[in-house]
Amino acid sequence: MQNWKTLSRQIILDKSPYLVVEQHNIELPDGRIIDDWPWVITPDFVNIAVITADERYLCFRQIKYAVKGTSLAPVGGYINPGEQPLSAAKRELLEETGYEAPTWESLGIFSVGANRGIAIAHFFLARGAHKVAEINSDDLEEQQLLFLNRAEVEAAVARGAFKVLPWEAIMALALLKY
Repeated sequence: MQNWKTLSRQIILDKSPYLVVEQHNIELPDGRIIDDWPWVITPDFVNIAVITADERYLCFRQIKYAVKGTSLAPVGGYINPGEQPLSAAKRELLEETGYEAPTWESLGIFSVGANRGIAIAHFFLARGAHKVAEINSDDLEEQQLLFLNRAEVEAAVARGAFKVLPWEAIMALALLKY
């Protein structure tokens, strides 16, 4: 199998830093040319499944603009330019919750959109988390910090309570791993 080749790219919408839309001219492995392939760029991000020192899963109940009703959510956020994913994960955990964790494990790196770009998701499991500071978040949404036991997280995942696909996926991966 061969990769597609990008022959050229042109920005058609720039709402940096959160959204850029490009039009690509691409060549398929069989030589066909597609001259109007849309490509979406949003910031890469981290999501963290957090388990506290007393074996509870730390997550949020929140409302997001594009999600109907309330949703459960893991800790997460954008990776700043030049920032390493693990550093972003540790920063987001501290900012959003006031917690730090001594044990970190990658749960994988995933493309969000296979054919249109979008972003790369970096998933982490943080274990042994403990409170070290007050919350210092600049998030726009209102969110409530929750502490759930494993059975509650399993039930939440089973009913689709983490309503955004990366959130549901990371929590399911964390349950498989730990």
